[in-house]
Amino acid sequence: MNCVFCQIVSGEIPTYKIYEDENVIAILDISQATKGHTLIIAKEHYKNLYDIDDELAGNIFRVVPKIANAIKRAFNPIGLNVLVNTEKPLQTVFHFHMHLIPRYYLDGVDIDFINNQGNTSKEQYEEIKNEIIKQLNE
Repeated sequence: MNCVFCQIVSGEIPTYKIYEDENVIAILDISQATKGHTLIIAKEHYKNLYDIDDELAGNIFRVVPKIANAIKRAFNPIGLNVLVNTEKPLQTVFHFHMHLIPRYYLDGVDIDFINNQGNTSKEQYEEIKNEIIKQLNE
């Protein structure tokens, strides 16, 4: 398989590993959006968030606070973004991973969410809510 994260997990590609257990490996992101930007990568190959199972999700998310708190103690950021890109437009490596991006004053990182408050009617919220609930129950 020609997957860069599979190669990292197998040790074929050197990296700055900060954590490893039987399910995940955590490494410094090679592009360091901010100081301490870390990737938590599933050891087993799953394309993205849509493909992981409940057990793996639990195993991954058990590690997130441990690593986030280590970053907080190490660098004292003002906050932290936890980010998972799934398919378009932003997923570039198709092997499930999470970004932990420490945030600092004037760090230049722009993760923007459209502020649509006031433009969505109560009826639209109800329709959206009901459709998601319907899919959860199928």
